[in-house]
Amino acid sequence: MHVKIPYTPRPLQAKLHKELDRYRFAVLSCHRRFGKSVAIINHLIRAALTHKLKNPRFAYIAPTYKQAKSIAWDYMKMFAGGIPGVRFHETELRCDLPNGSRITLLSSEQPDSLRGLFLDGVCIDEVAQIDPRLWNEIIRPALSDRKGFCYFIGTPAGMSNIFYELYQHALSDDKWLAYTAKASETKIIDQEELDAAKAQMGDSKYKQEFECDWIANIEGAIYGEIIKNLEEKKQLTRVGYDPALVVNTAWDIGVDDSTAIIFFQQLGNQIMVIDYYENNREGLPHYVQMIKDKDYVYGEHFAPHDIEVTEFSSGKTRREVAYQLGVRFKILPKIPLEDGIHSLKMVLPKCWFDIESTKPLINALRHHHRKYNEKMKMFSNKPVKDWSSHACDSARYMALAITELPREKVAAQKTAVNDYLIHGEI
Repeated sequence: MHVKIPYTPRPLQAKLHKELDRYRFAVLSCHRRFGKSVAIINHLIRAALTHKLKNPRFAYIAPTYKQAKSIAWDYMKMFAGGIPGVRFHETELRCDLPNGSRITLLSSEQPDSLRGLFLDGVCIDEVAQIDPRLWNEIIRPALSDRKGFCYFIGTPAGMSNIFYELYQHALSDDKWLAYTAKASETKIIDQEELDAAKAQMGDSKYKQEFECDWIANIEGAIYGEIIKNLEEKKQLTRVGYDPALVVNTAWDIGVDDSTAIIFFQQLGNQIMVIDYYENNREGLPHYVQMIKDKDYVYGEHFAPHDIEVTEFSSGKTRREVAYQLGVRFKILPKIPLEDGIHSLKMVLPKCWFDIESTKPLINALRHHHRKYNEKMKMFSNKPVKDWSSHACDSARYMALAITELPREKVAAQKTAVNDYLIHGEI
């Protein structure tokens, strides 16, 4: 069957298609209005039509379902609509091609819902906004059986996200394509329009959106500038565990989602953030065993007020369950979200972070941001709920916990390090 798709690529898009044919994995950093979404949708359609294996499966993944529909669905129908025998499923955002191939538009809002897929090819759009687990834990395994391809596309949003990490990997791996399209080089947008955009957006935002500058901060970042200052002051470094000081923990406890735990020590006015742990859909026994396995002498364990909520299945609060497992929580006061954010902003300049063991926490603090309301011309009050939320919630609880602690507390020098220690009364 001869199929003609109503797509005429620009010269740079045509060159990009040839490059993509040579690589299984590609990271594409492209300026706004380059036409990357149009190009990648057409690449997926062509790959799906020409695939040789049985029941080919392809996917386009955006940070949210709304983005997937608004960015890619109309393009999918426009370019695949003329193929004889094609079928579109609006509710599932799925395109079924006559050779048995399927292209499905998905969101990364619930990464675990994508487990179990097999894929012959996938494009992940706006990668900087996506939970890092999506690639490592879900999509990469989904490609293994049939050696599928994956293309990551987007515009830079700082250096503390998986998009930047993947781009750096691509630069060092000759089996990966690292591709950059800057507006000043592509000439797709005329200089007069670029000058006008720069004047309205400001230099930093312009460089990020049109010149693919990785250094620019995320728009609306709550803690980004503070983390940048900590980096400049060398407070993101190696911070070892001091056995002379107790380790305190601050928890954001999830029920059907992630639980995040920060491990910190207090040294005078300084806060040494020595460790961080986050996991998804695990019960309290898992986390208790995890802290037991660490060779720390513990001081206090802090949790928010919702730990007092009674679970329907057991008839007990999570605080009671934790107590039975050997952890005695202190309950933090309930305060407005903005007050918690302010408290953390006051505490962060006093913090030293272990750059290796707390890397996910550092990345989350850099990324956490408010959404800009174009209609109101202002940022929203509440932070965007995404992969960074649980880590930043636990950091807010750490800030509150510090006000509950004495200036300095020395660890008891007794019991073997393999025993589970809680400093103080049980």
